[in-house]
Amino acid sequence: MDLLSKIDKKNTPEHIAIIMDGNGRWAKKQGHMRLHGHNTGVESVREVLKAAKEMKVKYLTLYAFSTENWNRPKEEVDGLMDLLVRTIAGEADELNNSGVRMLAIGDIDGLPGDCNIELRQAMEKTKQNTDINLVLALNYSARSEIISATKQLAEKVNNGELSVDEISDEVFSNHLTTKGIPDPELLIRTSGEHRISNFLLWQIAYSELHFTPVLWPDFKRDDLYKAVIDYQSRERRFGMVSEQISKSI
Repeated sequence: MDLLSKIDKKNTPEHIAIIMDGNGRWAKKQGHMRLHGHNTGVESVREVLKAAKEMKVKYLTLYAFSTENWNRPKEEVDGLMDLLVRTIAGEADELNNSGVRMLAIGDIDGLPGDCNIELRQAMEKTKQNTDINLVLALNYSARSEIISATKQLAEKVNNGELSVDEISDEVFSNHLTTKGIPDPELLIRTSGEHRISNFLLWQIAYSELHFTPVLWPDFKRDDLYKAVIDYQSRERRFGMVSEQISKSI
């Protein structure tokens, strides 16, 4: 079945965000260490990025490493950091040749030095590309992001640069690490879990949520197509009723 042909290219999400979950469980089922699942999951990233580009999606945000992930066993964290460095360094040229612009959100300065360097070099190398934006959420925490934005606004109010009445959704959004990135219309979580896990809490206020039991290393192009087909089958009302939506079309 050609799932891509079932997708309305005029109604694809501009921004898809994915919580890539299930690498460890996938590896355990295969009789391997957890890190093997993370390594295999890199191929799923490649597949999904290509599929998103085919559908003319402009932003693909991947939850690659949360601030809570530092609490995992040291061996796994060290392996993940090494994998990030090798993957970013190894994929940068291919991303650049494919018209992919790499961005990052989160506390990038809190990453190990070599990871930070490779990430910034890849972002610099691909900054002129316009086909699709690959946004990596690294050392990311939505709560920390919201607290940071609140502190920035409070400081501006204290300094007389901003009045309390001037604080709006738009002003607040412009103080988040996602400034300039549209909110995701579709959020996908793999592995059968039904949690948001401190990811883009402000930005997903009106996102459609898609949960799939597929573990991330098994998540391929058709799985992304299915998620988009599911998204396109829904009516997005934004607090209104169906009749109001139909009149506005």
